[in-house]
Amino acid sequence: MKHLFFSLLALAMLVACSKTTDNSNQNNSMKQEINEVAGRKNFGVQHSLVTTPQPCVMIATWDEKKNPDVMMAAWAGQLDYNQIVISLSPHKTTDNLQKTGAFTISFADERTVAESDYFGIVSGNDVPDKVARAGFTITPSPNVNAPIINEYPLTLECRVVSFEDGMLIGEVINQSADESILTDGKVDLTKLKPIVFDAAGVCYRALGDSVGKAWGSGKVYME
Repeated sequence: MKHLFFSLLALAMLVACSKTTDNSNQNNSMKQEINEVAGRKNFGVQHSLVTTPQPCVMIATWDEKKNPDVMMAAWAGQLDYNQIVISLSPHKTTDNLQKTGAFTISFADERTVAESDYFGIVSGNDVPDKVARAGFTITPSPNVNAPIINEYPLTLECRVVSFEDGMLIGEVINQSADESILTDGKVDLTKLKPIVFDAAGVCYRALGDSVGKAWGSGKVYME
């Protein structure tokens, strides 16, 4: 199951380091004269395609009153074998993280597009019962101080390793999956049907079918 989790988060590996450049370097990059690549449409660094596709990661936390909160985050990736990294600006979620030191991660899918988008556009500061309003239910995680959203069939239970300068690093303590998305005891992404955020089209897109074998398809050039 861990290897399949890595495959899902690999979509956003390039995003994981996108925030490590400080503001002065970003400003210098914006001021630098860009030489166009011949034969191609050149957008510069600011075009939205820089970070496409992005995973639709759903972060669930408790607030100080034990109310569940969920937000969608797109700038997420894998940092280590059992660690994930997420870039976050101030939110209700970040306040909760500072207090509980824990969170769960789930993945928006085709079945939950509307609810997941709602969690991304409505703040828990303004609508503290937004999870219930979306018709979702929760189960307290038995491993970390955070809620599990029952309607998301794949969940990672995480503890906060560090949260500095808007960069959250979490350690995955446990992964659990509903039987409905398993094939031969392993997570099947064709059953999970996760979605990604297309920053260029400003829309969500479903992940497609398998088109090759990892560490296998390229062997044709080794023969």
